[in-house]
Amino acid sequence: MKLHTLRPAAGSVRNNKRVGRGQGSGRGGTSTRGHKGAKSRSGYSQKIGFEGGQMPLQRRVPKFGFKNPFRVEYTPVNLDTLQKLAEAKGLTSFAAEDFIKFGFASKNDKVKVLGRGELKASLEVSAHAFSASAKEAIEKAGGKANTL
Repeated sequence: MKLHTLRPAAGSVRNNKRVGRGQGSGRGGTSTRGHKGAKSRSGYSQKIGFEGGQMPLQRRVPKFGFKNPFRVEYTPVNLDTLQKLAEAKGLTSFAAEDFIKFGFASKNDKVKVLGRGELKASLEVSAHAFSASAKEAIEKAGGKANTL
């Protein structure tokens, strides 16, 4: 086998239809576009959501709701997760970089520690926010909850 002898498998490659190349081709005249109307013309492109002149769905349905531009979204991390990590890795403190390192948050995410599960390890946890129950559980286990 040589590079100059390579060919696609027989029947796998077909020639494009040559449309609008005279009556003898069988595809002259309207060139498979039907008769008249915008779709038969060159340069035609339909607007997104166009419904043939009928009022489009996007304009029929009313606008509603409100998106608060100042909303702060937190990535939740629970106490049981921290406990598992503390046991597995032998950690005594969690900083924002640790949440990123272990894949609980991305670089620009804010982390909130929530109170699900039990915490036995004494940990110093630094996060952007704590729920009241999480803060209480951390301090009860002999740790510290530092808000960033």
